Amino acid sequence: MTIPKEPGFTIGIEEEYLLVDRETMELVNDPPPSIMAECQRLTPRQVSPELLRSQIEVGTKVCTTMAEARADLAGLRRVVIEAAGHEGLSPIAASTHPFGHWTEQKHTPAERYRDLTAEMQAAARRLLICGMHVHVGIENDELRIDLMNQMRYFVPHLLALSASSPFWESQNTGLRSYRLTIFDALPRTGLPERFESFAEYQRHVAILIQAGLLEDATKIWWDIRPSARYPTLETRIFDVCTDLDDAVALAALTRCVLRMLYRLRVKNQRWRIYSPMLLYENRWRAMRYGTDETLLDLARGQLMPFAQLIDELLELVADDAVALDCVAEVAHVRKIAARGTSAHRQVAVYEAAVGDGADHQQALHAVVRALIEETAAGTDCGAEGRS
Repeated sequence: MTIPKEPGFTIGIEEEYLLVDRETMELVNDPPPSIMAECQRLTPRQVSPELLRSQIEVGTKVCTTMAEARADLAGLRRVVIEAAGHEGLSPIAASTHPFGHWTEQKHTPAERYRDLTAEMQAAARRLLICGMHVHVGIENDELRIDLMNQMRYFVPHLLALSASSPFWESQNTGLRSYRLTIFDALPRTGLPERFESFAEYQRHVAILIQAGLLEDATKIWWDIRPSARYPTLETRIFDVCTDLDDAVALAALTRCVLRMLYRLRVKNQRWRIYSPMLLYENRWRAMRYGTDETLLDLARGQLMPFAQLIDELLELVADDAVALDCVAEVAHVRKIAARGTSAHRQVAVYEAAVGDGADHQQALHAVVRALIEETAAGTDCGAEGRS
């Protein structure tokens, strides 16, 4: 087996935010164009519109260290917070708005989005959801496919650690990550199948393109995919992390897991490939329970406490965290597993507000206020920058 040159393992992080009115806590379905103009003036090519006008997307530069990625992501959050603040708005880094309704949203007038909604109809119009994508630089095409095949095993673990969508249209869904119940209605989502080579992957994509079903591979929306634009493996399973340090920690963990899988290949070893049926069982458990319960350890064939699985995973990637200079960032993953995700904190805020006498809607408003504050934490952007 040929061993490709060690990848660069560069890192890039994309986040999508929802814009809310700071007085009403409601989604703003038609924000002033000055917000986007100001963001793009300050950070050229790093901030862009999304499908819905109430959404805004940011993307870091190509970074070589997690410290660099954190600084860039914090700066991007700060720019959006300040630009939105001039108009009395704020971004929230959460995958759903606690009480927003998709039927009230307006779409961004761009050809790509018009085509998407024309083809997908209500399945696309319901996409009032946001995600985080992590790109890791893997320059060799064959290696990118090989690592994608193996990385599928860890997708549920990453989802559970990122959950931030417990509410949907004013209801506590009982799921930690409700987002995927919406996104999975689209075609070409979910876990990718196993490909024997990059050429096989290309042949599958070519069939869809030649049949006129899609223009290019950017319209393949798997949980993890070879990027169609960059020499990266793009992990897309994440909910948006409200806490900035959580986002950086999960990007660091993704990077380290991929390096660990590469090290196995160097030793002529590999992570076992399991049936999609079993992987989807864990994916569902991550959606439903987040970090609270158990996942199926497929090697043992047993349900195991999530915290134990994370401890074992962090031991596996300990050398990689050292090599990639992100020991502190990866260690933060244990904190997420112990204290819970954004989804846990949102539900706790809601329940505390109700316990203090708030009605249902008032409690949901309290959740949005908490999301505004937590999104800004760690960006060095105080409340005065958001007013």
